Amino acid sequence: MRHGNHRLLFSIIFSFFYSFALYGDSIEGHSVKLQILDKITAQIETIEINVNDTYEYGSLRIEIYACYKRPPEEIPEDFVLLKIFDILKKNYSDKVFQGWMISSSPSATPFEHPIYDVWINECKISKDS
Repeated sequence: MRHGNHRLLFSIIFSFFYSFALYGDSIEGHSVKLQILDKITAQIETIEINVNDTYEYGSLRIEIYACYKRPPEEIPEDFVLLKIFDILKKNYSDKVFQGWMISSSPSATPFEHPIYDVWINECKISKDS
């Protein structure tokens, strides 16, 4: 290899490994904005739930455990860890969803319910936004 080829090879290898260092850590949020669609009335409601808090909507009880947002220099994406219960009777509830929801891909982790649809609108990282 000639001297110029070594530089080219070195710069390709360096840029390959350096590109992985460009991604920042996700930012932890303090609350989550969710949208809930009531399929019977066709009404959409936007609610905000703090992390480590519970919210009841209709027959649903939603528990938020964590939310993360990608840094501003990356493609926008929000991740929320939650549980959703369907309250069937006064002292009985059925867990209908548990896991991570992703804002850009609601179909990747679908929440299936005969009356409600729930999806992430935003993981809020500052109190004033």
